[in-house]
Amino acid sequence: MTLQEFITKFNVKLNKQQLEAVQSVEKPTLLLAVPGSGKTTVLVTRLGYMIYCLGIRPEEILTVTYTVAATNDMRKRFASIFGDELAARLEFRTINGICAKIIGYCEICVGKKAFDLLTDEGYKTKLLSAIYTELVHQYPTESDLKNISTLITYIKNMQLSKEEIDKAGNEQDIPLLKIYSAYCDEMKKQSLMDYDDQMVYALTMLKVSPQILEYFQEMYKYICVDEAQDTSKIQHQIIALLASKYKKVFMVGDEDQSIYGFRAAYPEALLSFEKNYDNANVLLMEENFRSNAKIVTAADRFIQKNKFRHEKHMKAFREAGADIQKIHLKNRRSQYTYLTKVAENTDTETAVLYRDNESIIPLVDLLERKEIPYKIKNADLTFFSHRVVMDIKNIIRFAIEPANTEIFMQMFYKISTYMSKAVAIEVCKISVEKGMTILDAALDYGKIPAGTRKSIKSMQTHLNRLLEESGSKAIYRIIHFMGYKDYLKRANINDSKLSIIQAIAYNEPSAVALINRLDELAMLIKEKPYDANCKFVLSTIHSSKGLEYDKVYIMDVADGIFPENVIANYENSKKKDDEAKEYEEERRLYYVGVTRAKNELCIFEFDDGSTFTNELLGLKTSENTGCSFVEAKMSNLRDLSNFSIDYKEKISKKSQAYKNSIDLTKPISYQKTEAKQKKVTESEYADKIEEIYLTGTIVHKKYGLGKVLKISGDLLKIEFEGKITKCKLKFMMEHNLIE
Repeated sequence: MTLQEFITKFNVKLNKQQLEAVQSVEKPTLLLAVPGSGKTTVLVTRLGYMIYCLGIRPEEILTVTYTVAATNDMRKRFASIFGDELAARLEFRTINGICAKIIGYCEICVGKKAFDLLTDEGYKTKLLSAIYTELVHQYPTESDLKNISTLITYIKNMQLSKEEIDKAGNEQDIPLLKIYSAYCDEMKKQSLMDYDDQMVYALTMLKVSPQILEYFQEMYKYICVDEAQDTSKIQHQIIALLASKYKKVFMVGDEDQSIYGFRAAYPEALLSFEKNYDNANVLLMEENFRSNAKIVTAADRFIQKNKFRHEKHMKAFREAGADIQKIHLKNRRSQYTYLTKVAENTDTETAVLYRDNESIIPLVDLLERKEIPYKIKNADLTFFSHRVVMDIKNIIRFAIEPANTEIFMQMFYKISTYMSKAVAIEVCKISVEKGMTILDAALDYGKIPAGTRKSIKSMQTHLNRLLEESGSKAIYRIIHFMGYKDYLKRANINDSKLSIIQAIAYNEPSAVALINRLDELAMLIKEKPYDANCKFVLSTIHSSKGLEYDKVYIMDVADGIFPENVIANYENSKKKDDEAKEYEEERRLYYVGVTRAKNELCIFEFDDGSTFTNELLGLKTSENTGCSFVEAKMSNLRDLSNFSIDYKEKISKKSQAYKNSIDLTKPISYQKTEAKQKKVTESEYADKIEEIYLTGTIVHKKYGLGKVLKISGDLLKIEFEGKITKCKLKFMMEHNLIE
């Protein structure tokens, strides 16, 4: 069958670029397809062309897809054009499906069964939980376990070294290498493998056994790879080995749409395609059939600033339509009210897209309250088990149950009690023995210094008052007056969850009602039935990939949120590769969100402005800052003072005598003291270091309460009433200078 006969018989309607891609079969080809360019149509048509025009046996063709859903969709698309019988002879598989087949063949060759595949996610969670508890010495939350599982996947897919694993663990303040090693050891002990192990084992078999490799090379002479930009490093290695004999590999993707870096997506393989495959052919599909011309032009202008990409330009097939709408709002919370009204009046398919799952929770709260229909794609509940959320709930619960020792031990160092762990344990014992509240036990029987005693009395007042206030005021008190925000900063924990909690709290009459609402929302989202007919859709940008909607709203586009960090004047910056690549993935995510819109695109803007949106619309940005990198702060978007709080706390001041007594001309440890030197044991010293780490403070007998800014070995950098000095801890302990 000639090409023209094929086109006529199957009513093929392709442009010049698409038709060229269909005919590229006999040498390695990379097809770079912009959003909405019809890549699936081209892939399916190419399969038909190979069979009918080139006489290639269907059994010799392997088509690799990213997900099982994509596999089924492509098979159906092919069958709808070329028939079920021919579709049944073709092989559509995920990479894990290929690896399972390789392992199965190896079993036959060696006469030995491989490890069993662990498909029970519940069992895997229990295993990781046990390992985490043993090594970290605390029970993990659902959020912790999801993070660990993602990191393990990343390690195996990116083939990280022990040094790289250790570095990643240090960045997240967890013993990742130990957890990973313990997990692998336990899996081997139980003769189990997970889905990532499937790829590791299959790659090993292909490398060590020429027989197995040749078997699959002869089986799959032609290999097609869909969504190649989302394929991991180890997956690319497997594909490269399978294609190494005949080199008839066809990859379809777009590095501009690579948004799964956290899952080990490896777009670098597309950028190095010509180096990895001799005589390679790189083709483009640049025509977007989805979005109106104004959206296409703006999106292309935006993505051109990315550096790690092939040169290409997205062009519009459709004419210009509605202008991109920039909706100016005062703050983040205003989005929820605005979108609630949109949901009430929507008569066309409308999607609300967002970077993080947590962004949508306050909107869901309002939609549920008003009983407005919506559907949510791939809802994630880890927000509700995140440590920050659990901390807030525990603080409120402790206010309700002031004698609960279990809760107290989980949060005493996260608020301004200024107790050491040893003191906290002791006052809990006293509380149980005397049948009294923990803080009363501390005041009446605890051996605590005067400064700590004052803080405990203050904490009692705060705990009592937060039960009398609205949800919003109670949260504000916890964060700003009870020391919780200082703890997050000290522990280097992102505080983005706080603004979400505050937005929900805004609608609650009390702190107790708030924690009940958080539990209720978790259940509502978990049990939400998916209404396919509902036109108002909530989705992360990740989950929207490959989809399209008549109208799109993009939430939380603001410097400090999306993107989290801004590289100013990025085109001319000389940032390190890792930093630049992380920033580019954020830019790609924004690009993918924008290109989901067919007819209308709406983006919220706040008072602080947005680098991304300004670039999209061709507006001037604040790039003349004099520096190449700006770490964007949450400012009033995450600062809870942005919410209406109709009261202020009075903050006690230190006496004037104290202020006048400080002499910071010399470090404290070198100032004269008449205190008698004492011997400090290693245990005492270790306990004190732990206390300082937990509380972030130190109480000096002369200078009062100080905030520890930095610990460098034995040297402490401390702030006393806005004045900073350096002190040697051991010297101060030996001379009895601290309480």
